[in-house]
Amino acid sequence: MKNREYAFVVEKSANGYGAYVPDLPGCAAVGRTKRETVTLLRRAIALYLKGMIDDGEIIPKSSSQTGTLRVALPSKSRRAAS
Repeated sequence: MKNREYAFVVEKSANGYGAYVPDLPGCAAVGRTKRETVTLLRRAIALYLKGMIDDGEIIPKSSSQTGTLRVALPSKSRRAAS
């Protein structure tokens, strides 16, 4: 199998981390640490794609992109006096 690259999102939770792949609906992993979560996600992706191949489905190309935006925080608004 050729290699594919997929964007993924990692989110911190109260109990650890969760991660998912936008281009592979339902493909996700959770772990205690970010590193563990990414390792588990890599395995989840491999199983997800293997299942697709076994079912004769077409492996999707990545269409998601990642990035960050810097935004200015709004200052507190003052209510007009009535």
